[in-house]
Amino acid sequence: MAQWTSAVGAAQLARQLQAQQQRPAGPGSRRPPAYRALADGIRLLVLEGRVAVAARLPAERELALALAVSRTTVATAYEALRAEGFLESRRGAGSWTAVPAGSPLPSRGLEPLPPEALGSMIDLGCASLPAPEPWLTRAVQGALEELPPYAHTHGDYPAGLPALRQMIADRYTADGIPTMPEQIMVTTGAMGAIDAICHLFAGRGERIAVEAPSYANILQLMREAGARLVPVPMEEGLAGWDLNRWRQVLRDAAPRLGYVVADFHNPTGALADEERRRALVDAARSAGTVLVVDETMRELHLDEDMTMPRPVCAFDPAGSTVLTVGSASKAFWAGMRIGWVRAAPDVIRSLVAARAYADMGTPVLEQLAVNWLMRTGGWQEAVRLRREQARENRDALVTAVRRELPEWEFSVPDGGLTLWVRTGGLSGSRLAVAGEGVGVRVPSGPRFGVGGAFEGYVRLPFTVGGPVADEAAQRLAQAARLVGAGGGAGVEAPRTFVA
Repeated sequence: MAQWTSAVGAAQLARQLQAQQQRPAGPGSRRPPAYRALADGIRLLVLEGRVAVAARLPAERELALALAVSRTTVATAYEALRAEGFLESRRGAGSWTAVPAGSPLPSRGLEPLPPEALGSMIDLGCASLPAPEPWLTRAVQGALEELPPYAHTHGDYPAGLPALRQMIADRYTADGIPTMPEQIMVTTGAMGAIDAICHLFAGRGERIAVEAPSYANILQLMREAGARLVPVPMEEGLAGWDLNRWRQVLRDAAPRLGYVVADFHNPTGALADEERRRALVDAARSAGTVLVVDETMRELHLDEDMTMPRPVCAFDPAGSTVLTVGSASKAFWAGMRIGWVRAAPDVIRSLVAARAYADMGTPVLEQLAVNWLMRTGGWQEAVRLRREQARENRDALVTAVRRELPEWEFSVPDGGLTLWVRTGGLSGSRLAVAGEGVGVRVPSGPRFGVGGAFEGYVRLPFTVGGPVADEAAQRLAQAARLVGAGGGAGVEAPRTFVA
């Protein structure tokens, strides 16, 4: 019986491998034999989770044709991978990816490191900060005081607690966008909101237009839902959306959904201006595409006296074209798994009805805690603390990276939690693997793209500051030297990292 559970096609694997070679490995690097480069490339894809473990690889002849190399090169690469424990084969069943015995399984997303690994590893993979105390403790205490009446009910509120729905609706109304509680559904985080939207609007095989780059975990969620992702390139730096590209994709591909981050885009940090917001909504409406707007970073404007553009839903207040997703995870704390959707009432009713087959609702205690924060002014105070911490971390990280890695290029965003960095010709995938070997975890650019794009980038979050930011930059510089010298592909991931 075959041991593989999925398959990767020759053309798909060739695109991913060729993307790794689009940028030079760095000055003075050694060029390995063709079979070794191929074996290293496949190993990198497995270590990063971009080719799943137990995925059947193409036959030697098929991959050789797709890569325009000899069959001997592919056969020798496969044999090297088998010897190293990254490939298993059986006559008649083919060859499938594996990891060596005792090695950690690779992660397909950006999961945070377990607490026991934090002493030896600096985690730049997860763009989340610790809770802004004392507001978490106060919110939970306030929620416990308000819990007794709810404890006498069934506890299932598929659309969310009425009080929290009203509170979120009032916040939009205060922002100049009249909103009824019937336009709000509370979810288990933003991921829960987008998962529900994808299942309702975009069945298996449907097209979803996404920014390129975009948020890695959402891209993975959409892939696993069976969506066909259509990437739309962003403009360089912090300019944001390329509207001509968006109009072309909406016209030619007719995607059912479009997913965008207008406010401090993850990973680039771009902030879309009002003109772009209006124009994109108009283009989506004309194409019949539903626009999913992720606002999880909206409140994290870090520079003083900054005037934010109006939310995207201001240009579609009824919520028929724009579905807005918000969350407490970035602005407050990732452990507070409360998100929400703002949309037209009939869309909310459909989402609530469909939700019953996935989960019955969001935990009551956490909803009460968020409601307490928003009602008492604690939310504003907690977000103010979050901005101060993120701003200090951003400035420390920028200073450290510019000092240790002056050849790396980036634009400093005015908000959000991420820095999108061009790595001076080095492979982001190799940097990620080498980084884990020297004690710093960093996600490579291809995690944020489609089909192996952005090999020459990494994402750095504003989650560390002070001496830790200095040490992180020093470890990244060490990883860069390893990759520049021709290493990195074979660096073993530390045993402390688990998926």
